Amino acid sequence: MKYSVFARVTPEHKVKIVNAYRSTGAVVAMTGDGVNDAPALKQADIGIAMGKNGTDVAKNAADMILTDDNFVTIVEAVKQGRNIFDNIRKAVHFLIATNIGEIVTIFLGLLLGLKSPLLAIQLLWVNLVTDSLPAIALGLEKPDKDIMNRKPRDSKKGIFADGLWGKIFVEGTMIGVLTLFAFSVGNNLYGLEVGRTMAFVCLGVLELVHSFNIKSEESIFKTGFLENKYLVGAFLLGTILQVIVVVVSPIASIFKLVPLTTIQWVYTFGISILPLVIMELQKKLNELKFGKVVYGVERV
Repeated sequence: MKYSVFARVTPEHKVKIVNAYRSTGAVVAMTGDGVNDAPALKQADIGIAMGKNGTDVAKNAADMILTDDNFVTIVEAVKQGRNIFDNIRKAVHFLIATNIGEIVTIFLGLLLGLKSPLLAIQLLWVNLVTDSLPAIALGLEKPDKDIMNRKPRDSKKGIFADGLWGKIFVEGTMIGVLTLFAFSVGNNLYGLEVGRTMAFVCLGVLELVHSFNIKSEESIFKTGFLENKYLVGAFLLGTILQVIVVVVSPIASIFKLVPLTTIQWVYTFGISILPLVIMELQKKLNELKFGKVVYGVERV
């Protein structure tokens, strides 16, 4: 670790240098363009070959090929790689949390002796519309402004590391409980069909609203609601479709839904925005307690 320049090295020396750095726990990237670089490129965590002047042997041994032979491109590749990993994690986080919310709604309703809060066809609609659109939009999220200021992620950690499973179950339970609350309000005050309609609309909008919570570990008011136009579009389209299913009589009859009065819509949408309030409070408490953390990876 005392030296930063090695001269007149053989292919064998290059492999030894890579292994020596890796033995310290470092993640090692090796660049090269010749046949003699191939063993070290293969041994490194990330082998980087030159695309223009590199030999075919070096390219085949490498994990990354710089098509422009510009080392600055490596930084951009790391940035894109971090963003892709974040977005995959966000999409998985959202999909599992919302599906757990649906399971909790049905399972908890049965445990409490309630009539089924949602019918099968209603659950299928929610899965089709309010699950899929935001998940796709989260996969198109732009990189955080300070994404390159983070410490490297431990390559041994899986996608659910750093307490993601716990977050998923807590958030899924929150969605399920709020949906049941909407159902109970409607069922007790207006009857079973109104309760199911309120639960149906509420569950869909809850999931759409919650997608903005998953957008970032920081407050949505800091990152901005309009940063991801795809997510905004998914939210608007999903909400409009949820409303159309209720207000258009021929479609509503297929899904066994009934029209809602103004006060019932107010109850429904009032409950639906609660995840945003709850998660914003949690993020603020986490920031005060732990500092800024993005998916378990501290900033430098």
